[in-house]
Amino acid sequence: MANKNEISITDIENIRIGQTENKEAGTGLTVFISKNGMAAGLDVRGGGPASRESELLKPLAAAQMIHAIVLSGGSAFGLGAANGVMEYLEEHGIGFDVAVTKVPLVVQSDLFDLTVGDPMIRPDAAMGYEAAKHAMEDPNYRDGNYGAGCGATVGKFGGMERCMKSGIGSYAIQIGDLKIGAVVAVNAIGDIFDWKTGQKIAGLLTEDGTSFANTMELLTKSIEVKENRFVENTTLGVIITNASFNKSQLCKIAGMAHDGYARSIRPVHTSVDGDTIYALSVGEISADQDLVGSLAAEVMSEAILRAVNSAESAYGFPSVREIRDRK
Repeated sequence: MANKNEISITDIENIRIGQTENKEAGTGLTVFISKNGMAAGLDVRGGGPASRESELLKPLAAAQMIHAIVLSGGSAFGLGAANGVMEYLEEHGIGFDVAVTKVPLVVQSDLFDLTVGDPMIRPDAAMGYEAAKHAMEDPNYRDGNYGAGCGATVGKFGGMERCMKSGIGSYAIQIGDLKIGAVVAVNAIGDIFDWKTGQKIAGLLTEDGTSFANTMELLTKSIEVKENRFVENTTLGVIITNASFNKSQLCKIAGMAHDGYARSIRPVHTSVDGDTIYALSVGEISADQDLVGSLAAEVMSEAILRAVNSAESAYGFPSVREIRDRK
């Protein structure tokens, strides 16, 4: 087997990533655009997703290509951001030709960040347009408190007063001609673990905020049914590869990438998360589906680590670095 080398997520051709955020309000969005279209699959494992045009990615749907994916804050209120992405793409002749215009096919998933900054300011069409413009004219992807990761937090089982700041993260590798990477905005109710060592690195804090508590221990203190938990979480991920796959195969790869969530987030895929992974094919390299799916889980786990390690303390929520400095 050829050597496995780390590359930048932006080294994968035929896809462009743009971000925008309102740091004062604690929200933002990240958009992925393929000018000529890309095959895409989707796997949703959380019980509370906020999404737009998800039906396009089911294997039985007619569309075989889409043009953009939006990851956004704002919960369901933020779903209008795709309108701005569509506006920009239509202006630039990108989309499905229907004779009178070109219709961009844009899918979107949102996370809940309304309890972080200003709950009345959410990503909208103007922010979507700005992010699309960045993607096409000056791609500006960065890990940390940017884009959809601007208002992301983790470890929220004990309430917002005991959670930590998270963000958006990426990780990509190349093996021979094959490239595969992940981008993930981590906004989980659960704790975050280093998948290689099993060590907790972020999540629920003790009441005094000086060290870690254990979400699973709190969860198992009582087996009584918990009613009316509010859905204020969700980890959103995107797998990008230059290998050639169809929509059905990409749905399977997205499903395998959820193993990366399970290795790194506990608990995960709960009824109060909207955990979602897209898988995108943007190239023509021939590669084994099961190999790519297994690698997808690996790069997703690494991207989750990048998301929490690159985050900076904000909105009163401490980062990994701040917690380490306290010890």
